[in-house]
Amino acid sequence: MQCPVPRLAAVHDLSGFGRASLTVVIPVLSTMGVQVCPLPTAVLSTHTGGFGDFRFHDLTGHMRNMLAHWRELEVSFDAVYSGFLGSPEQMETVRETIGCLRPGGLAVVDPVMGDDGRAYSTMGPKMIERMRGLVGEADMITPNLTEAAFLLDEPYPSQLNGEQMKEWVCRLSEMGPRTVIVTGVPVSGRSRLSSVVARDRADGRFWKVDCSYMPAYYPGTGDTFTSVIVGSLLQGDSLPLALDRAVEFVSMAIRASFGYDIPSREGILLEKVLGNLRAPVTSSSYEMME
Repeated sequence: MQCPVPRLAAVHDLSGFGRASLTVVIPVLSTMGVQVCPLPTAVLSTHTGGFGDFRFHDLTGHMRNMLAHWRELEVSFDAVYSGFLGSPEQMETVRETIGCLRPGGLAVVDPVMGDDGRAYSTMGPKMIERMRGLVGEADMITPNLTEAAFLLDEPYPSQLNGEQMKEWVCRLSEMGPRTVIVTGVPVSGRSRLSSVVARDRADGRFWKVDCSYMPAYYPGTGDTFTSVIVGSLLQGDSLPLALDRAVEFVSMAIRASFGYDIPSREGILLEKVLGNLRAPVTSSSYEMME
């Protein structure tokens, strides 16, 4: 019998403390009416952002065993969504998981590799090269500006004008994914503003949503953003509406968290705002880029 709710395989790590990866992906997508089937890449005592000597247990071998069992059960998915990956072997498992998609299913790769122009310590040249291959298997990718530069083998830019950003998005789409969403794009002359820029190759239109700056960094906001995008698309929303919902929700979560005197390394206070994902969209701020 067909499952009455969309089913998604989430290939992410599981951190015991700190809101990131699976501890964000599962509640966000569950709230949006999606069954999340986690395929953990690793178990960590905390996420990697600011907790020092965290404990880490790699699950690469276990991932293949889990996937083999799912195949024996003939489990299929409406979407596959991968985040941080720790080895080329895990990328291959993501490819195999994408093979479990139902016809018309959505393969989403968030190519987590770095931020602020720098690669994470686990992301050497070989991993970045393999990630270029993995994004070719995806229907949608959601890199930040740093990751977009890595994928395109370009230097990290301090500024990009609209035409340059559109060129980058088109080049990323030529690597394989139908939909490209780039986050953290600086807005020229507006230091307290950044943008999310997106394009669906099917209609060729470019979309942009601006984001106001808050003077705090919360790990896990990228996982939250992409989770809302995926949940919104699985609900049948258009790409620009999904962008609006994701930007609005993450902005709300950051503002809700910023008012409390808590360490930002613990992540956004997701529990305070999850219910807003069930509310109808009452306004929109997306723009079509000419």
